[in-house]
Amino acid sequence: MRSVGSDQYHEPPEELSQEVRTFARLVASLQEEAEAIGWYEQRISLERDSQAKAIMQDSQQEEFKHFAMALEFLSRRKPKWHAVLKEVLFKKGDIVEHGEAGEEAEEKV
Repeated sequence: MRSVGSDQYHEPPEELSQEVRTFARLVASLQEEAEAIGWYEQRISLERDSQAKAIMQDSQQEEFKHFAMALEFLSRRKPKWHAVLKEVLFKKGDIVEHGEAGEEAEEKV
């Protein structure tokens, strides 16, 4: 029998549907991408070699892309998430006010 890591699960994986396990994998990926973005930000801020810094910046951009793709995947499967994200992301103005609007939109889904 093959051993499978289950750090991302809080319930017995064999009892979870394939859909829930896929969702958990993408949530874990989202967390990992966010963590990597933060690590690169720290490294870039201290790096003195311009070529090394450029490589790290390029790598960080890849992490941004992966973060965005994972977030989009998750939001397409959770209408309430999608409703909140639609009200909060990419809008000028007060972020907290947009968050309140997102909560209201979520309640309507």
